[in-house]
Amino acid sequence: MWYLIGGVLFILFLLVLMYNSLIYRKNQIENMEGAIDAYLKQRYDLIPNLVESVKAYMEHEKSVLEEITKLRTLAMSAKSFDEKIEYESRLSELLDKLLLNVENYPQLRASENFLQLQETLTELEENIAAARRAYNQAVTDYNNAIEMFPTNIMASWMGLKRRKVFEIPENERKNIDVGKLFRN
Repeated sequence: MWYLIGGVLFILFLLVLMYNSLIYRKNQIENMEGAIDAYLKQRYDLIPNLVESVKAYMEHEKSVLEEITKLRTLAMSAKSFDEKIEYESRLSELLDKLLLNVENYPQLRASENFLQLQETLTELEENIAAARRAYNQAVTDYNNAIEMFPTNIMASWMGLKRRKVFEIPENERKNIDVGKLFRN
């Protein structure tokens, strides 16, 4: 009789551990989403200042600036985190393109206001990249937990589903032609 009671208590203890482990992993992802959102909010606040300071110098790059502004608005109003991830990837591409085009404008590069904005944006991008890495690790841990036995059984009872990680846009996966950079 004591063995049966001990066995039931042991199984209950394991179920509680699995449940708490899954909840911890789910909450870690939500925490990382919040951290990323905080950095993205800073980026959204910085973008109008950056666009305004560049606008006067880069009149023929107007379409890039308009697209950055449009993507900023779409990302800020995204309904889901997955949707936000998509807009953010496109926004990152355009910001990179904008900063590369700045090389053709020596007066802009010399502007103290622009240099400060560029430095702030670079720092924010590094923070966003670090937060994305932490988020991806939390999502990987979570996805592993909900797919591995025996926690996959508990996860299915809880209705937990796989989460998507931040992925690098295809154009950022290509090797950079360093020689081309020096020829410009």
